[in-house]
Amino acid sequence: MSDVTLLRIGILVAGLILIAAIVFFGRPRKPGQGRRVARDGRDATARREPTLGEQLENELASDELPAGGDAATQAELDLFERTVEGGAAAGNTELGRRVSEEFDKIITLYLAARAGEKLHGPDIVVAAEKAGLVYGHMGVFHRLVEGHPERGPVFSVANIMKPGSFDMADIQSLETPAIAFFLTLPAPVPALNAWETMQPTAERMAELLGGIVLDEQRNALGRQRVMHIRDELRAYDREREAPPLTRPGRW
Repeated sequence: MSDVTLLRIGILVAGLILIAAIVFFGRPRKPGQGRRVARDGRDATARREPTLGEQLENELASDELPAGGDAATQAELDLFERTVEGGAAAGNTELGRRVSEEFDKIITLYLAARAGEKLHGPDIVVAAEKAGLVYGHMGVFHRLVEGHPERGPVFSVANIMKPGSFDMADIQSLETPAIAFFLTLPAPVPALNAWETMQPTAERMAELLGGIVLDEQRNALGRQRVMHIRDELRAYDREREAPPLTRPGRW
């Protein structure tokens, strides 16, 4: 067989493969074709990620990890268990107690669940831990001064539902429409510094919990309100730094 004949055969085979590919990939797809579908028949592209609370409920009920031993889920379960165990021991301690019960100003933010939803206890515990909060005095979460917990909380986080605490014994069943971040002044750090710690913490937890940050009037926290709070706290810090006025001496 000559080289020319072999070349013609090669071109013919390649053309047939190309035509077959065009016919196959050019066919109109049936509804749903080409999308990954979960085993239960639901469209996986529209699958909603379960909350940690749902994962805990399912996994603790079966007493095993999800198929494949998902490392991220295991890490969150471990984090949750460590926090609950530590919280059970810390709930009656002085960790996070204010040095003085006297205060002259409180700045409050709320982290609220979206309409028709609730914040779940296990999710709150893990989000608080990831955001650098510790569970302590009065059964609520606190941000402490790094290396100096004895100075008291920079700010604290409580449940808006009475009595305001997070009972670790019943944390699995806890549901709440919102949690409150409150900055009580004077704080162990300058007021503006405390705010610049609290605001991003609230936003980080809102991201983790799928919620929204509100101001003290229960409105979405906007840029203008943030600027106003910052101005207030700058003035507060200036007033505390200013030396006390002295009475003029007699001539």
